[in-house]
Amino acid sequence: MAQPLVLGIETSCDETGIALVRGLDLLTDVTASSMDDHARFGGIVPEVASRAHLESFVPTLDAALERAEVSLADVDAIAVTAGPGLVGSLTVGVSAAKALAIAIDRPLYGVNHVLGHVAVDALVHGAFPEEFLGLVVSGGHSSLLLVRDIATDVTELGQTLDDAAGEAFDKVGRLLGLPYPGGPHVDRLSKAGDRSAIAFPRGLSRAKDLARHPYDFSFSGLKTAVARVVEGYEDAGREVPAADIAASFSEAVADVLVTKTLNGCAEHGVSTVVIGGGFSANSRLRDLAAERFDEAGITLRIPPIRYCTDNGAMIAALGSAVLAAGLPASTLDITIDSGMPLTDVLAHA
Repeated sequence: MAQPLVLGIETSCDETGIALVRGLDLLTDVTASSMDDHARFGGIVPEVASRAHLESFVPTLDAALERAEVSLADVDAIAVTAGPGLVGSLTVGVSAAKALAIAIDRPLYGVNHVLGHVAVDALVHGAFPEEFLGLVVSGGHSSLLLVRDIATDVTELGQTLDDAAGEAFDKVGRLLGLPYPGGPHVDRLSKAGDRSAIAFPRGLSRAKDLARHPYDFSFSGLKTAVARVVEGYEDAGREVPAADIAASFSEAVADVLVTKTLNGCAEHGVSTVVIGGGFSANSRLRDLAAERFDEAGITLRIPPIRYCTDNGAMIAALGSAVLAAGLPASTLDITIDSGMPLTDVLAHA
């Protein structure tokens, strides 16, 4: 018997993502981004993002169905991001998903966006092991998860206490005068710099901090340290060594993320790590993780870059896992939750 065909809808921020998944097989994944509309403002404008979702939803849905060579009548279940994310953006996606669920009389699952960043890896690298650590790093999230079942048993070991990794990169990009979004530009610039040129701090890594926050992250102090270095050069009338700053900053972020994940593996006896989220596209994080996890005998799984940023495939994948676990569908009166906790895989009414 064929596994259920799941339609995944992602609209948590500025990407409209629609995908179709059957089990662990991805039939198609289509994304429309409004990133260019936000670039001139130097950041995401919620109202602009919401309007872009309204304009993009139907064309994106039509394209996904056409590429997968299926119709809405073939869909067995609908999964949609219910949170966390921008209120307006989430509202567009959830409202559209409810309308579709009613129109074709199919069950609706309002799922957790952050957990989707982990779930999507199963579409690329196959079924997950019985236990693994998930490191989700993006513009709005930096979380370390102990996962025994992506649909039913996820424990949050730590999270960011201030800026997320991707957010810190965007802010440092602005300090260095780079275009928005700053993350990819800082990453490219860092390759021309010296990673050991500046000894930037590693947040929450001192002994007393580790005792209280063994798996939590903090990048606000690091961002401030970068600002002070830049100001120091500018006040002295000297050229800012942007490449060295970018490289040293990138090293500090990647070092903390990898070190705390390694510590988690050791404490919980875990031998597999899955890294997901937009910031997992960062080249230094990928290289350092590959190097240090290999030395520790830990299997590293990172999906291709196209599945690191927000996309419908991650939501369809999580929806497929929820169906496989036999969880009850969401009711049609579910509401969005912009701060949806990682303890909830499904939204509640």
